Amino acid sequence: MVYANSARIGGDRFERGDHDYVRRNYGILIGEANRRAHQDRDRLGLPRAVCGQNVTVGEGPQSLEGVPRSFTLNSNEILEALQEPLQSIVSAVKQALEQTPPELGADVAERGIVLTGGGALLRDIDKLLTEETGLPVVVADDPLDLCGARWAGAFSS
Repeated sequence: MVYANSARIGGDRFERGDHDYVRRNYGILIGEANRRAHQDRDRLGLPRAVCGQNVTVGEGPQSLEGVPRSFTLNSNEILEALQEPLQSIVSAVKQALEQTPPELGADVAERGIVLTGGGALLRDIDKLLTEETGLPVVVADDPLDLCGARWAGAFSS
């Protein structure tokens, strides 16, 4: 083990970003019942905007009157809502790279970074991390599988 750190940036932080953005900008409270917003966010990924495309239509009670109201978010708005958790991921990756010894860093520079877990499912997260680190980044074939161990075995040979 060379470096270990747990950056607790998961689905809850992304959902909180969605909820806070809609409440702040539309005055609407959304919750777990509004699955479409979360499915669109996950499907589109959105570390990058998709040309202002309208992607999410949701409903929730207006916070002041309690009357259900619809809203539409475009990809730029979802990107804005997710900036804080995305930047936390970028910072955690950069911190891990800074803590990596030079001899291992050379291997990472040559072979790249493999993303696993739920965050790897965000579309273009690999491209965002490539831009931010200058290193090759790929998403594992099955990022939700226990592939961290599988990939470690592949690189140890």
